[in-house]
Amino acid sequence: MTSVVVITGGTAGVGRATTCRFAQAGASVAVLARGRDGLDGALADIERLGGRGLAIETDVADAAQVERAADQIERELGPIDVWINNAMTTTVGPVHSITPEEFQRVTAVTYLGFVWGTQAALARMRPRNRGTIIQVGSALAYRSIPLQAPYCAAKHAIAGFTDSLRSELLHDRVAIDVCMVQLPAVNTPQFGWCRNKTGHAVEPVPPIFQPEIIANALYEVAHHPRREVFLGASAIKAIVGNKLAPGYADHYLAKYGYSGQLLPEPEGDRPDNLFAPVSGDPGAHGTFDARARSHDLVARIATKLGAAGTQLAIAAGASVAAAALVLGARALYRR
Repeated sequence: MTSVVVITGGTAGVGRATTCRFAQAGASVAVLARGRDGLDGALADIERLGGRGLAIETDVADAAQVERAADQIERELGPIDVWINNAMTTTVGPVHSITPEEFQRVTAVTYLGFVWGTQAALARMRPRNRGTIIQVGSALAYRSIPLQAPYCAAKHAIAGFTDSLRSELLHDRVAIDVCMVQLPAVNTPQFGWCRNKTGHAVEPVPPIFQPEIIANALYEVAHHPRREVFLGASAIKAIVGNKLAPGYADHYLAKYGYSGQLLPEPEGDRPDNLFAPVSGDPGAHGTFDARARSHDLVARIATKLGAAGTQLAIAAGASVAAAALVLGARALYRR
């Protein structure tokens, strides 16, 4: 049984659902995030569900803050067994509309925050020669989409960083597991508080999944580590399709990538969390409960059956992606 788990960005969305999942199992859970309201809410959830909690105000873009938080966790909860890098922020809009400061901030949180978290975990796990680090990724780490360049770039960078780290640990014969879990679209609060430069309300690209699906998968991977897990047929289709025909994917997303994210209604003035937390306790769910799936067979197969399940899910996704490419190519030829 896992004893001490660290979750960055653990106050909202996938992080909050994962916090609750580990607390239900009786783990000691440390949550790192910026907003005090969300931290207090997450701590209350941990204690209500039977876990032991610690909530630390931390901006993961600041390596020193992450290091101080790791020290506090080991002093108050004990040696860290699992570190889950999950914190993110983003700016939605075309590249030409995003400022250098916005690109820097998204990169500092969504990519470098993972680096600082990984380094803090390694500093404590390497001397003990044990531990698990989980990077919460995305299908967008393999296939970028329009209007999400800062976020997609950060997720690509995380994948590259993690692959380098794995080889180093193998070379040094260090028994630390490093896992990456690639997500589909999830019903989280980020779509209501990300910086939005499109003029329209935004949504995750359907199909949309509830964060508890991801939380259950992260819990399974923490206890049965594997190199990489792909969740959701839509994520697998995007990843495999991009490998088979990236040029076709460019054209497909040029046509459908905007309408898949932008809602008809205009986006009114609202606070965003790019440079400062938004007040209030967001919880795990966004505003898409009516459309979000609560169960996913592909995620269950990938997490329950280990590497074989992942390969089976990828094979199924490859078949779907290939069929879609053939149909799309035929349609283009007819036009």
